[in-house]
Amino acid sequence: MTEYGRGPGSEPWHPEDPLYGDGGWGGQQAHAGQQSYGGQPQQYPQQPQQQQHYDDWAQQQSGYDQQQYPYYDEQGQQQHPQHQQHFGQQYAGHDPQHDQQYAAQGRQQYHQGGWDATGSHGHVPYAADPGDPYGQQPAAYGGEQPDFYGTEDAYPPPQPPGRRRPAAVPEPEAEPEPGADGEEHAFFAGGGADDDAEDEADSRAGRGERRGKKPVKSKKRRTGCACMVVVLVFGGGLGGVGYFGYKFYQNRFGTAPDYAGEGTSESVTVEIPKGAGGWEIGRRLKAAGVVKSADAFVHAQGQNPKGDQIQAGAYLMKKEMSAASAVLLMLDPRSQSNVLVKPGERNAEVYKAIDKQLGVASGTTRKAAKGQIEALGMPSWAQNSTGVQDPLEGFLFPGTYPAAKGMKPDAVLKQMIGQAKERYAAFGLTRKAQALGLDNAFQLVTVASLVQAEGKTHDDFRKMAEVVYNRLKPTNTETNQLLQFDSTYNYLKGTSNIHISEREINTNRNPYNTYTHKGLPPGPIGNPGEDALKAALNPTHDGWIYFVATDGTTNTEFAKTYEEFKQLKDKFNASSGN
Repeated sequence: MTEYGRGPGSEPWHPEDPLYGDGGWGGQQAHAGQQSYGGQPQQYPQQPQQQQHYDDWAQQQSGYDQQQYPYYDEQGQQQHPQHQQHFGQQYAGHDPQHDQQYAAQGRQQYHQGGWDATGSHGHVPYAADPGDPYGQQPAAYGGEQPDFYGTEDAYPPPQPPGRRRPAAVPEPEAEPEPGADGEEHAFFAGGGADDDAEDEADSRAGRGERRGKKPVKSKKRRTGCACMVVVLVFGGGLGGVGYFGYKFYQNRFGTAPDYAGEGTSESVTVEIPKGAGGWEIGRRLKAAGVVKSADAFVHAQGQNPKGDQIQAGAYLMKKEMSAASAVLLMLDPRSQSNVLVKPGERNAEVYKAIDKQLGVASGTTRKAAKGQIEALGMPSWAQNSTGVQDPLEGFLFPGTYPAAKGMKPDAVLKQMIGQAKERYAAFGLTRKAQALGLDNAFQLVTVASLVQAEGKTHDDFRKMAEVVYNRLKPTNTETNQLLQFDSTYNYLKGTSNIHISEREINTNRNPYNTYTHKGLPPGPIGNPGEDALKAALNPTHDGWIYFVATDGTTNTEFAKTYEEFKQLKDKFNASSGN
């Protein structure tokens, strides 16, 4: 509010401005016919000094009326000079009754409070003041007045009532810190819904009652739980950072958890698959309770010069061993509990080895092989005819397989058959069999088993494969499609005899006797290795059709004609003493 009257807002004012604060524009009263701040003409009580002021002002105003200057009201509407003339006459010739009306209405507005019914601020009459510029000097329209707004540091000029905007609400002041009187900080004081209700009521109060006054803030009191929540949040965060930081340090720079000693008296079998690295071995040992952590095992394996020589298989270990002791035990062949299938080995020998390693009765694995052929995962192209002596022959792929006490025979057989299926698929036996003049992949495995049984070296395998394919040809006039292999007859008998009489061979009519039956035997006669398989897929093309192990063991020689074959046979008889 100003020094000279109440206005509808709290616009800034200049302390030496005698014109600002009056209800009108430019120091004038509202024109006749215009709306005052409350929606009705603004009226003032009769006062002697102000009366003289209005009379003088009316006389001067009449001079301006003759110039016929238009003006604009507070709504922005242009008014004509007649309104100014009427305005001047109204104030020049007023009567006492009119003055009484101003006085009565002014008192009524004053007693109603700071705001009238329309929301406008009421005007309170003041006593005559000798220093009042309205009473001591004329304030005619256009009169010369000092310019209080011409400098850079001056307050902005007042706006017309129609263009005024509500003043901005002052920013709330910060609450004072607790003083010496021991006043408790608002954050640590309790509070309730009553304080919030009071604040909401204060915010709804009229701006006229609060404008220009310092805002009064009620003391906010919050519960002690807020402080506890802050402590828990920060405490939990620090604890989490510390925990994960410790784990990170342990993983990167700390010593891995490890047991001490060579373990307890309790034993356990751990199976290590083919191709497993240090981490996988350590993980399996930890799962079995052998080592305390995989990290410790990896570290111990790296420290041992022979640590990378640990092979796939089953190991008989002790529980709660130190990582270094576990590495040493796994490098000891006595700790391994495996079954080794050698290239060319027959299934009968493999079954016996599995029974021995599992600690079961003799013949247990053979029974499992015959009774669970479909459940063991044999390839779809594997034949199971009545002429085949063992359906699994040729499908227990050579290699090392875990076989420890507590395991079942079918579990060991599944590993071997699974490896055979994987390798045979990799070689593409089904696709290449027909290109070699065979009916199916099963016959190709049979050829590979014959090459493995008769050949002695890798160079022999390719020549031996050519001998098989040449003797199977319909154009073969040397042997008339008879293979005449001792290995097939020995498989039938379950022996490995190289001295077989012609009478014995010629009198046996079993399909596995290739001296009396043309073509291939009913099935494989052993489990071929990769070298024999590769030779069967890629034979030589030199015309070999005969071969003789001239020393009876390791030296095999080949011939293309029957005359060459007779010479090789004489050489064999001479070496064997026949």
